[in-house]
Amino acid sequence: MLNYLIRRLLQNIPILFGITLISFFIIHLAPGSPIGLTLNPKASPKIIEQMEKNYDLDKPLLVQYGLWLKKLFTGKLYSFKDGKPVLEKIAERIPATLLLNVVATLIIFSVAIPLGVFSATRRYSWFDNLTTFGAYLGISIPSFWLAYLLILGTVKCFGYPVLGMRSFAVENNTIITFVLDHLWHLMLPSIILAVGGIAAISRYTRSSMLEVIQQDYIRTARAKGLSEDDIYYKHALRNALLPIVTIFGFLVPTLISGSVIIETVFAWPGIGRLAYQAVLSRDYSVVMTILTFSAALTLIGNMLADVLYAVVDPRIRY
Repeated sequence: MLNYLIRRLLQNIPILFGITLISFFIIHLAPGSPIGLTLNPKASPKIIEQMEKNYDLDKPLLVQYGLWLKKLFTGKLYSFKDGKPVLEKIAERIPATLLLNVVATLIIFSVAIPLGVFSATRRYSWFDNLTTFGAYLGISIPSFWLAYLLILGTVKCFGYPVLGMRSFAVENNTIITFVLDHLWHLMLPSIILAVGGIAAISRYTRSSMLEVIQQDYIRTARAKGLSEDDIYYKHALRNALLPIVTIFGFLVPTLISGSVIIETVFAWPGIGRLAYQAVLSRDYSVVMTILTFSAALTLIGNMLADVLYAVVDPRIRY
């Protein structure tokens, strides 16, 4: 297993560099310049030229890419917008994004897998039809529209703000009030971020369970007199989890990219909102670093899914 992990890591390095190279060139194809958005419109051409020289924007794109890589690994990459170190800006936002995505992931798997199993064991029942309709609805509904709808409903019903990570009014109150306030602000964005994942994974779980429970060993287990719960949850579910493990590898980077919309709508101070603001201001350094972070998460997620195969199915060995 260790040799396999080392081999996969070595294979992922050139893939990651290839992704960053393509992304770097595509970003620079966008119209506009970060210098033009940062400086006063009446700034003299000399000042603009000096700023472009300071940020290496006067050099060829391939040279700029090499300098960006060097600055990234040496920690000397600075934002075009405010001059702060990029890694420092991202490090400040990581805890908020991790909190949002961890809670959303827990909600997805704690709801979707039991929902899919329960739907598969009651095929074509009213519950199965209801969950099928709900899954298609959850996949189809735009997250930003649902977010605005729930924000309006929550504020109208409770009269309490849901934007941001906390309320300034409870800053000096007790610890319990402080924690409850954070949970209140975390509830809506994490649920909305989890809606699409619940819909998709519950369908995958249902399809996988339906395929597994038709196998010969399930009939043998029934012939031996095992209870239905033992058959479904101890024998069938473990084999049905293999496709879900594959989806889990893609779910983590998908949540990070999906949180761009949710964090922007809810003014959540995470990486997604930082990426949105960086795109608007043409802050190439921040955008590229966040893209690299997302690409690395995708590659790690795929590798993690391969490792989990061996945990779920003992027959798989690397």
